[in-house]
Amino acid sequence: MATNPSTPRRLGNRSARRTFGLSGITEIVSELRRVTWPSYEETFRLSVMVIAVSIAVGAFLGAVDLGFSSLFDIILGS
Repeated sequence: MATNPSTPRRLGNRSARRTFGLSGITEIVSELRRVTWPSYEETFRLSVMVIAVSIAVGAFLGAVDLGFSSLFDIILGS
């Protein structure tokens, strides 16, 4: 007999569920200690790169907007 795949299965007892408490916080702290944090130089370099790319994309989109605005002014005769 096949089971209906759309019906969810139950886990059994409530103790199988994970509760967030003090153990959850200690797990978070443990994971954060294992993270490989970037150096100051890498953080600074990547931040400058993000700012530069954001400015470049903003300038490009501003130029495209200005171009389309001028094009529509010509087409509509304003």
